Amino acid sequence: MKDLITIVVPVYKVEQYLDKCVNSIINQTYKNLEIILVDDGSPDNCGKMCDEYAKNDNRIVVIHKENGGLSDARNAGIEIAKGKYISFIDSDDYVTEDYVEFLYALISNNNVEVSICAHTVIYDTGLILEKATGENIILDAKTAIERILYDEGLDTSAWAKLYETNLFKNIKYPKGKLFEDSATTCKILSLCTGVAVGSESKYFYLIRNNSITKTVFSHNKMDLITSTKDMGEYVLAKYSDLEKAVNRRIMYAYLSTLSQLANSKEKHKEEQKELLQYIYKHKKEILSDKRLKRRDRLALNLLTFGFSFYKFAWKIYKKITNRG
Repeated sequence: MKDLITIVVPVYKVEQYLDKCVNSIINQTYKNLEIILVDDGSPDNCGKMCDEYAKNDNRIVVIHKENGGLSDARNAGIEIAKGKYISFIDSDDYVTEDYVEFLYALISNNNVEVSICAHTVIYDTGLILEKATGENIILDAKTAIERILYDEGLDTSAWAKLYETNLFKNIKYPKGKLFEDSATTCKILSLCTGVAVGSESKYFYLIRNNSITKTVFSHNKMDLITSTKDMGEYVLAKYSDLEKAVNRRIMYAYLSTLSQLANSKEKHKEEQKELLQYIYKHKKEILSDKRLKRRDRLALNLLTFGFSFYKFAWKIYKKITNRG
C-alpha cells in the first residue's frame, strides 16, 4: 500500500476556478489521497461547492472556518492531516494528473524529506511563463536555501512541493501576513537531510488582476520585506556564510515592493521613502554580487535616473511583456 498523502487546499472567493482545481486533484494518478478543502469563511458559494465535492468523493474532508487568511487556512489543514506526506495547492491553481505521483517518486526514490517540481505561470492577460529547466538533482538543505535566496530555479512558495508532514510539527505559517511562504519554506528546508528537485512543470500558477499579488498597493504589501528579513535572520543563524545571498534576497523584496507601488495611482510617500532609502543605501553592495539576477541589476541601474523614470520604465516593461 502506497503512503497516504494529504493535499491541503485553502478556499476563498474562487467560485469560477474551484472546479478546475479540485478536479485536477481528484483525478490524480496517485489515488491514496486525503484531500482537505478549507473553506476560509468564503462569502460566495465556495463552501457549498466543497460540501458537494465531499459527497462525491470519500477522500475529501471539508473544514468550514471563519476567515483567517491563507496561512491560517493552511495551518487548519495541517492540524488534521493524516498523511505521511503533505502538499499545498492554491484554489485558483491546478496541477497535472501526475503531480502527486511525480513528487512522491522523487521523495521515495531518493530517501529525502522534501521534493520540488517546477511550475508554469499563467497571467490572465494570456501570457504564459514556463519555469521548468529539466534539471534533476538532490540538494542538501543549505544549497537549496541558497538557490532560493538567489532565485536560481527554486522559490519560497508553499505549493509545487511535497513534504514529510512531521516537518510541520513545530512550524506553522504566520497568520495575518501576506507573502507568508517566504520565511516558512526556508525553515522547513533547513530541517531536511536532502531535497529532491525535478524541474518539470507539474503546477500551474494563475496570476489574476484581483489576486493578492496584483491588488491595489497598501501598507500590507510591505509584509514581503518583513517576511524576507525574518527569513534572513533565521538563515544567517544557521548558515552565517550565506550573508551575500540573504542581502540579495532582501534587496529583491524591496525592489518587488517598489514595483508594486509603481503600479499605484496613489503616491504612498512614506512607503516610497522607506523603500528608496534602503535601495540607494545598499545598491552598490548588491551590484557587486556576480550572482545577482539580470532583472534586479537592471532595476537598480534604472533607479540611478530616479523613481519617476523607474516607474515609467516599469509600465513600458509590463506593456511589452503583456503582464497586465
